[in-house]
Amino acid sequence: MKSGHSRVITRRALLCACSTAVLFPAPLYANALGALRSSGDVRRLRMYSTRTGEGIDTVYWIDGDYISEALAEISFFMRDWRNDSKINIDPRVLDIMAAAYSFLDTDEPYSLISGYRSPETNEMLRRRSSGVARNSRHLFGEAADLRLKSRSVDQMFRAANAVSSGGVGRYSQSGFVHLDCGPVRNWGS
Repeated sequence: MKSGHSRVITRRALLCACSTAVLFPAPLYANALGALRSSGDVRRLRMYSTRTGEGIDTVYWIDGDYISEALAEISFFMRDWRNDSKINIDPRVLDIMAAAYSFLDTDEPYSLISGYRSPETNEMLRRRSSGVARNSRHLFGEAADLRLKSRSVDQMFRAANAVSSGGVGRYSQSGFVHLDCGPVRNWGS
């Protein structure tokens, strides 16, 4: 019997390795309150902010554990760009985003139109548009408005609906899809 030594792989080393590797798609939610849980699962989000010009590419979940540093980075990235206020983004919306992305067969990062909205921003937007909810999920860090140049709003809408978790809004005129971790529902044209 050969003797050898085993190498211990730390979580940080795995994170670094996974962030540069091609990742497999995450499995889907069973419902809005479920979690994407699977042995060996890695979840990654790549986004670009059309408002700030910032980008993010991070693994935020590895084999059953959310990575607090990555969640903090995502929460900062998805802040209200109008006043720089932030809130912790609900990991469930991140899981919905990652699962929907896995259906889209693209390596283009999401363009983030809107993540967290402060009450002041939400009220200002409500005065300007009838399509902004008084108690929007954006106020609670539970929603994201996203677009992809390489995919149509209809393609993104269908992918998000296939996840069968949360709310999915189609805003074809404005060119984006709304995803949230509220009750399962869809709307828009």
